[in-house]
Amino acid sequence: MKKYLFLTLLFLQSQNLYADLITLFKDDDGKTNWQYVANWSSGILIILLSIAAINLFVIWRRVQKSNRALQAIRNNLEQRVLERTATLDESNRLLKESNQLLEQEVQQHVITSGLLKSSESYIRNILRSMPLMLIGLNRRGQITQWNSKAEEISGIAAGDALDKNLWDLYPSITVSPRQISQAMDNNETISFKQSQPGTYHFDITVYPLQDHSESGVVILVDDVTKRVLAENMLIHHDKMSSMGELASTMAHDINKPLQAILFDLSSFQSLLSQGNGAGTESDRGRELDKFSSLLADASEKGQHVESIINNLLSFARGRTEVSQLAHLPDIMDHTLELANDVLSAPSQLRFRDIRIDRQYEADLPMVSCYVTELQQVFLSLFRHACNALGQVEAADHEPCIRIELSTEYESLWIRIHHNGVALSGDEQMHLFEPYFSDQAADQAFDAGKRLSFSYFVITEQHQGHMAVTSDAESGTSFHIELDLAQRR
Repeated sequence: MKKYLFLTLLFLQSQNLYADLITLFKDDDGKTNWQYVANWSSGILIILLSIAAINLFVIWRRVQKSNRALQAIRNNLEQRVLERTATLDESNRLLKESNQLLEQEVQQHVITSGLLKSSESYIRNILRSMPLMLIGLNRRGQITQWNSKAEEISGIAAGDALDKNLWDLYPSITVSPRQISQAMDNNETISFKQSQPGTYHFDITVYPLQDHSESGVVILVDDVTKRVLAENMLIHHDKMSSMGELASTMAHDINKPLQAILFDLSSFQSLLSQGNGAGTESDRGRELDKFSSLLADASEKGQHVESIINNLLSFARGRTEVSQLAHLPDIMDHTLELANDVLSAPSQLRFRDIRIDRQYEADLPMVSCYVTELQQVFLSLFRHACNALGQVEAADHEPCIRIELSTEYESLWIRIHHNGVALSGDEQMHLFEPYFSDQAADQAFDAGKRLSFSYFVITEQHQGHMAVTSDAESGTSFHIELDLAQRR
């Protein structure tokens, strides 16, 4: 625009231009034609206005373009401000959350530190209060733990023991450096016993530390002297009670035929004292018949006593450390034959008068067992059944014992059932407990009510199971299970 105005001014200041314009605006008589001047001025003005309008339009377009650019820049700036503001808000939020998490972590750390201190104190108290001697060692044999029991047994305070060599400090300990090295090198626990009969008994365990920065071991020395003595007393108690039960049953079996022998001898002596050698031949014949009958009865009862004693002696010397393979039906049949000779109930029911129902499964496998002990078990069960059958008062009752031998699930099952008087709940509960009697000698025999010795033989000697079921309707059954998988 300035350029156009400058050119216009230059044009108007030109002398030639003035001369030409003056000539142009005069008419023929030399007068100024103002109409031409007005028309020319109007045209010039219109041209100038047009130029100004065009320039204004161009300038407006440029202003519009600049405004749009400024608006875009403004919008961009506003968007960037919003984004920066949002980013700042998010950063502030994350920072706030981080601060909160940091505060929670600090609080948790404080709580964890307190719990660790409490746990450490608790574990330390446990180690110090353990009722057995605890010693910790590193690989160099230096003591890292020494609890109160170790102080009590050794007489050495923990402060004086820590970081000292164990064998230099306490040479009388029964653990050797070789055993410590073995536990650490093989990474295995070693257990052994140390005892002086009648003095002390120790159970010693050495186990290596796992997942520890420095290798080492822990030694546990448990003083089990009181426990071992109590167990020995209990074993002795059980043996004595079992032998008492066995002796009671044998004494009962022997007592009855012995009383019969004594009665026969008394009758024999009475007849001898009454006889004077006189009388008729017929009277002397009747006396001889009585003598023969008494002697035969006494001889029979003596054979019963001999059979019982032989069985007891066989049992006493028949126990071996190694079991032997045997056919169970043969053992059962032999025991039945023995029972026919020696068993009878107080009600005068003889075992030979009881009906025996044998139900043996075919092709039963051989079983590894202690034959004489199993015979004694079966004889005790038959004695118990005979006593129960002898208590039945019904006139039409037929005493019966059913014996079942079968295999089920890798086990040999023995079931002895009788239809005698059933056991009460209390009798079933205490049937397998040791028998002790404080009854007088003339009171009723009670040993047949207990089967602790039989239970011991089955469960301990043969690693089997034994149980009883009894009710008034179905009778009483003894169940014995022997594991074939373990005894073949």
